[in-house]
Amino acid sequence: MKNKKELSRSKRHRRIKIKMNATAERPRLVIRRSLNNIFAQLIDDVNNKTLLSVSSADKDVKQQFVKGGGNIKAAVMLGEICSKKLKEKGINKIIFDRAGYLYHGRVKAFADSLRKGGLEF
Repeated sequence: MKNKKELSRSKRHRRIKIKMNATAERPRLVIRRSLNNIFAQLIDDVNNKTLLSVSSADKDVKQQFVKGGGNIKAAVMLGEICSKKLKEKGINKIIFDRAGYLYHGRVKAFADSLRKGGLEF
């Protein structure tokens, strides 16, 4: 059973997701965080496909982190990696879905590094 904090987050996520209109030209980037890692998926809602997935638990990414992938430095580095991969795919505009998480800390650091990488949202 979910605790109260997780239940509130999932309710916020449902409320936010209803208002998002992701298209094939502007896919939705969903972030999920755990205590030890950060995960991001680029989803095309029109075709119900995952276009790209990056996480701090991937083998090639995990080697770059000294103290694990659950801190702000890891979020910044993962945002840079994600923005490079999106640029290679030719995607410049996205919809950022924070999945009900509050916009501070790791989520904000990830979003700022995406903007710094040249993405618009």
